[in-house]
Amino acid sequence: MKQSISRRHFLTGSLAAATLVSAPAFARGGRASSQAAVVPLSVSEHDLLIFMREEEKLARDVYLAMYNMWRHNVFNNIAVSEQRHMDTMKKLLDKYQIQDPAQSAAGAFTDQGLQSLYDTLIARGSKSLVDALIVGCTIEDVDIKDLQIAIDSATHVDLDVTFQHLMEGSGNHLRAFVSALGAEGVSYVPQYISGDLFNAIISL
Repeated sequence: MKQSISRRHFLTGSLAAATLVSAPAFARGGRASSQAAVVPLSVSEHDLLIFMREEEKLARDVYLAMYNMWRHNVFNNIAVSEQRHMDTMKKLLDKYQIQDPAQSAAGAFTDQGLQSLYDTLIARGSKSLVDALIVGCTIEDVDIKDLQIAIDSATHVDLDVTFQHLMEGSGNHLRAFVSALGAEGVSYVPQYISGDLFNAIISL
């Protein structure tokens, strides 16, 4: 499973935020033009936005599937939040005129690594409610790790602000899943983020 998840690190080897633009271009006479110039993304940022849009879809689709199986409200509640995260990423794609990779069908992904990961997570979460809650913890665990890398990699302010926003959301989601899992008498041990970071998130 870690091999599949490793592709999540922006396809280079390794969830509404403000969308800021560069300083306005000036028209003749020193007046700011009606449209501010948008500084192009780097190749890695371009690929990152495409990947993150589908990564948020994976979380939403898995949680909706788990809710349909187990009828635990934590999945439905967080799926609603993941849809908002997807919408935020779509706004950035539109801003930078990048084609949306997200397919309309649930459980269908353009990125084959995410497709494989989705299938693996659904198979595990289908076993029991506890397994489904562990899947939720795992998705947020990986998302936080990926977002740490994204924040360090982004040079555009709007991307950095968005990823910080998604990081807060993933922390909230992780706490909710860990709490729900604890109610079942099971503790979650982080697999991708450090124990110190996990404890700091859970203690909030």
